[in-house]
This record gives sequence, C-alpha cells and structure tokens, in this order.
Amino acid sequence: MKLKYVASVVGMLCLAGAAHADGFVNGGFESGSTDGWTTGGGYRGSVYNVDLTPAQLLPGGVLNADSGSRGTVVDGSYVDPLLGSLLGSTIYSGKYAYRAEDTYTGGYGTAISQKVSNYTDSQIVFAWKAVLENGGHVEDESALMKLTLTDDTTGQLLVSRTYNAGYTGSGVDARFSSEGSLFYTPQWQVESLSIDASLSGHSFTLSLLAADCNPTAHTGYAYLDGFGAALPVPEPETYGMLLAGLALIGVVARRQKSA
Repeated sequence: MKLKYVASVVGMLCLAGAAHADGFVNGGFESGSTDGWTTGGGYRGSVYNVDLTPAQLLPGGVLNADSGSRGTVVDGSYVDPLLGSLLGSTIYSGKYAYRAEDTYTGGYGTAISQKVSNYTDSQIVFAWKAVLENGGHVEDESALMKLTLTDDTTGQLLVSRTYNAGYTGSGVDARFSSEGSLFYTPQWQVESLSIDASLSGHSFTLSLLAADCNPTAHTGYAYLDGFGAALPVPEPETYGMLLAGLALIGVVARRQKSA
C-alpha cells in the first residue's frame, strides 16, 4: 500500500508539471503553423517607434497591408542567417517557433497576437529572442521590437518589453549582446506572470511586433515560443520533487523486500 501511495504522489507531480491552459491554442506553434494566432504586417517607414504598436500592423490596423507574410514558423533545423551559432537555438521548446518579420531590410514590420479568455491557470509564460540592427539612427528611428501582455478585462499593461537598435545602445539592456552592427539576445528570454485571485478569470492578449528601421535600410526581427500556462519543460524544483519521489519508492521497495 505504501509503495502504491508514493507512486500515486509521483504521478500527480508529473501531471502537475504538464498542466496547461485549455484556452491557449498552438502556443508553441507545434502544429507547424500560426493556427490560433492573428498575424499581420505592413510598411512602417513613415512611423516613429514611439507611435508604432502591434495593433497598427494587425488586421484592421492603419498600417496593415498583408497577413504577416514576412513572418514564418521555423523548425529545429533553422539557423539564424545573420548570427548563426551566436544566436543559438531558434526553438525554445518542442519542434517549432515563430519568427516575426524577415531578416532583410525594407522598412517593414510584422506583428502576431493571441487572446485567451476567462483564464484561470496559475501563470502565463512565454519566451522570446530578438535581433536588431544598429544603423546609426536615433532610438526613435531604429529597428524595433515591442512585446506586450495586456489584461483586457481591466486594460492594464502587465508585461512590456520594448527594445531598439539606437546608435547609443541605450535602446537595449543587459539581455542583449552585440556582434558588428547587431544587437541580439543569445539566450531565450523567459517571461512569467503569476495569476493571483485579482487576475484569475480575466482575458489576456499577448502581442509581439518586430520592425525594420524607420529609414528602411536596417533589419529587425524577433522569435517567439512557448506561450502557455507552464514552462514547456519541468522547472528545476519539479525535477527535484520527482527524483525525491522516485528515491522514496526505492527505499519502500527495499524495505518490503527485506521484510
């Protein structure tokens, strides 16, 4: 009986580590497509960074001119064409991720967004990487990424990550490294928001925008993966609990055998 009880506890820990919100659709792009997401794009050369938002490039936005054709789902064989191994993996977890905007120049931008309603899981997590080319422009005209998580129920901005490739370097932070004219994040940046009683049951929208510079000659793009209710892989403490449970099973089994 003791052995069965311990085994059931370990089983529950495994299930807890795999829990996810039913409201999210294709959060890891594991369908190999952008099903469940809204995508869009257009020309941003006439708009300064301070005025540029994901909504402007999504369907119905004032800058929307396409369905996000310069963005793409990438698989594990995809190597970043500008940085190669310096950027590391273009997949955070699973087989696929999404790249917002292409790796060329031209003054365009791409946005992707997903909304989840009546959200009741304990957290929201997602991961991103960015590559922004420094063309010697001021911050408000440089290649850009904007990532936001909004509480649609209250209108509150919960997570905001805005970076640009301004020539002074003040548009990026310690998350970024540099290689030649490129600012980039060599590690996946994992964002996590705890959903407490004040947020449970609300609706949330995650949006990502990546854009070339305003003068149009320098590129900006970003990768997104793992939007969901739990990290795609067990956290270190979960590994520890599982190992402890397995060890306890071994101790109980040995005692029963001795008896």
